[in-house]
Amino acid sequence: MAATAQADIASAFCDLIERLSTEVVGQSEVIRGLVLALLCDGHVLVEGPPGTGKTRAVKTMARHLAAGFGRIQFTPDLLPADLTGSDVYTANRELVFQQGPLFNHLILADEINRAPARVQSALLEAMEEKQVTVGTHTYALPQPFLVMATQNSLDQEGTYPLPEAQLDRFLMKLTVDYPSREADLSILKLQQAEEQRGLSREALVDLDQVTKAREQISQVRVSDAIEQYIVDVVQATRHPEQYSEQLAAWLRHGVGARAILSLHRVARASAWLKGRDYVVPEDVKEYLAPCLSHRLSLSYEALANSVTTRDLIEALSEHVVAR
Repeated sequence: MAATAQADIASAFCDLIERLSTEVVGQSEVIRGLVLALLCDGHVLVEGPPGTGKTRAVKTMARHLAAGFGRIQFTPDLLPADLTGSDVYTANRELVFQQGPLFNHLILADEINRAPARVQSALLEAMEEKQVTVGTHTYALPQPFLVMATQNSLDQEGTYPLPEAQLDRFLMKLTVDYPSREADLSILKLQQAEEQRGLSREALVDLDQVTKAREQISQVRVSDAIEQYIVDVVQATRHPEQYSEQLAAWLRHGVGARAILSLHRVARASAWLKGRDYVVPEDVKEYLAPCLSHRLSLSYEALANSVTTRDLIEALSEHVVAR
């Protein structure tokens, strides 16, 4: 009976991925990454050129979750109170706290790098502590609480680079690319169909299922060899000279302890979605780039030679192998 219930919950999330794939065309890796972030209780950053479906992917997933959803359009004139809420003086001469959009389970932070530092600091507290502070009072955010942020990779005018401390709070960074020719044709047909029948708002997963799925994922086994492999990869980013002179020349600095925890959590969730109760090396390798790319800092030499973080991670995976 327990095995059947576990399979039913996993099947619900697989159905969610399948439905999202039909409504967000050509972005299967991003869709799977968003669902994994939900299962891992981690925030996710989605980056790509304008018009590639970043916002649509997050909004579509929110439509199929029985959870509170809030969208924040980040702009240079945004204030921290626009996120957290503020104390309002009422007609009864009382100060009453009015909640901001952060008081939802799923937050879409659209174009997150267009807001100044004060706003980012308010969001950072919410992401790390699952709470907000307004004046002298601290308010707990609803659970689960998940921030899914988007940013454009091409248009950098009027943007504020995210601080490294905030980037490190994201479980994964997912990269969206332009769709293929076939996907573009499918998008045209999908748009016509939605104009005729409207958007589907069927809730495929509820919060109780999310909680149970996380409990099951926590029971997925990770062998000592796999854990050693995760640590080896992270250590290679800190001491690249032990593996390759080229890696040492490319890296400015490596990743911290959150990278180890992120890889460990995502690998277990990925194995669970595939119907396994144990992790294999491929579960880790598949998410090296999403879990590490936003945490690595490239040297000036790497930037001058157009080396990307993904190039560096591919080189790392060649030098560091599972035992």
